[in-house]
Formats: sequence, structure tokens, C-alpha cells
Amino acid sequence: MSTHPYQIILTTCPDNETARGIAENLVTAGLAACVNILPAVQSVYRWRGNIETDDEWLLLIKSGTGNFAAISQRIVELHPYELPEVIAVPIVDGLKDYLKWLDEPDKTQ
Repeated sequence: MSTHPYQIILTTCPDNETARGIAENLVTAGLAACVNILPAVQSVYRWRGNIETDDEWLLLIKSGTGNFAAISQRIVELHPYELPEVIAVPIVDGLKDYLKWLDEPDKTQ
């Protein structure tokens, strides 16, 4: 578990529809304050003994670290991949008002 209160979780999706569905689900459920969807990411990876190359959509999911288990579970439930990427990177610093907003996204600054 991270000692930092905030995180960015990364996951890739095969298409915009999947990416948007996961993003909207996480924000609607209150698990993430914001999800950025970045199109046209090229992934090169080893899978079952083969080198694969795919165009994917990258999600940058911003939330509190206490939401990691629920977010990763939700991604696994909604994701079409057999083994989706779910990696958390701690946010070590940031604009204080923005970080506060991550805790309370429904409140305006």
C-alpha cells in the first residue's frame, strides 16, 4: 500500500467504446475523480510466447489510494482482456487545490 494519498492508475483498452465505458463507470461510481482517455497508443508486448503489437487507448485514472482495490476489481469486471493492465503510480505532489478536488470532486473550488 502506498504512503501517498493519491494515485494515477493506468490501464489500456482495445477501443474507444471500452475506454469510455470504463471511464464513465469509475467516475459515476465515485471511484475516480477524473479519467483521461488518450487514443492511439501503440503497445508492443509478449503474450503466450509471441510478440504482439496493438493500437490501444490509455486511461489515466486519478483517485485516492484507498480506491485501488475497488477500481482494479471494476476494471477486471468490465474489461474484455483476459489480463488487463492495472498499474498504480503514486502522486507524490501536485497543486494542492487539485489534490483536494480528488477527494471531493462534487464540490467546486
